[in-house]
Amino acid sequence: MILMKRFEIVVGIEHLNQLIELLERSEVRGYTVIKKAGGLGSRGERNPDDLLVSDENAVIILACKEDQAQKMLNELRPAMEGLNGMCLISNCHAHVH
Repeated sequence: MILMKRFEIVVGIEHLNQLIELLERSEVRGYTVIKKAGGLGSRGERNPDDLLVSDENAVIILACKEDQAQKMLNELRPAMEGLNGMCLISNCHAHVH
């Protein structure tokens, strides 16, 4: 098992491509995107089942080694305000095959 950093990033769907570009600049090797995520945050409730409101969130989940995490944070930290999102970072253990 390898100790890694886990990122869970939530942004409005309108900022998803910008976030993916940031990840590519940071040379992230893999991530998972979950679209149509709902919830309650600073911009109010986002309900992907509401046909009248097109606002929806996207969640990106990834894990990387400490050095990669720092590189990504250097890109992500100044961009988060413009992305109008939230980022959770925690330690995790990964099983590598």
